[in-house]
Amino acid sequence: MTETPLREVNETLQAQSASTNQTRFVIENPRGSHAVAVGLDAPIEVTVKGSTGYYCAGMNKQATVHVTGSVGPGVAENMMSGTVIIDGDASQYAGATGHGGLLVVKGNASSRCGISMKGIDIVVHGNIGHMSAFMAQKGNLVVLGDAGDALGDSLYEARLFVRGKVKSLGADCIEKEMRPEHIALLRDLLDRAGADAKPEEFTRYGSARKLYNFNIDHAGDY
Repeated sequence: MTETPLREVNETLQAQSASTNQTRFVIENPRGSHAVAVGLDAPIEVTVKGSTGYYCAGMNKQATVHVTGSVGPGVAENMMSGTVIIDGDASQYAGATGHGGLLVVKGNASSRCGISMKGIDIVVHGNIGHMSAFMAQKGNLVVLGDAGDALGDSLYEARLFVRGKVKSLGADCIEKEMRPEHIALLRDLLDRAGADAKPEEFTRYGSARKLYNFNIDHAGDY
């Protein structure tokens, strides 16, 4: 990016379509820039060699974005589909309000990971911070390490799987049974995220459904 302004980089990536012949892009030396590779809507592959600032890969659709470093707050925020892979750590509210797709953090994620998630799948190889999955509505949050305070506070119908220790559960979040369908779901997510863990090692957490007016039969409408 010392040679090409970030605005031009994003405009080039956003201009790609499903029929493009150029499907692989490399961004070198991002220098911690904010909003790198945002708003993509094509089945392209983008590799970011280095660490980024706020909102990397936000609003992603279809694309695969791979960051070889760490990312600042809001990575993959409001993600719709595709895959975002972070080799390092992620700061606050990773995957917030995500509607779909897969976010993989191979390091640790900070506080509020997956807040208000609406269908996204998030797999964190390390630990997550406090208030993660706050008001999470749909989707799956998988944590191979530990979780901080108030996990799943005011949770709706998202599923939380934690292999390590949970410092405390938030309001209306409880431990739940791991049924065969959850084992199968978790095994698939771990495989897709390249995570070396067995689904039987995890504990599932979910909503006690005592805090809200929510019709589970209409979950897809919220």
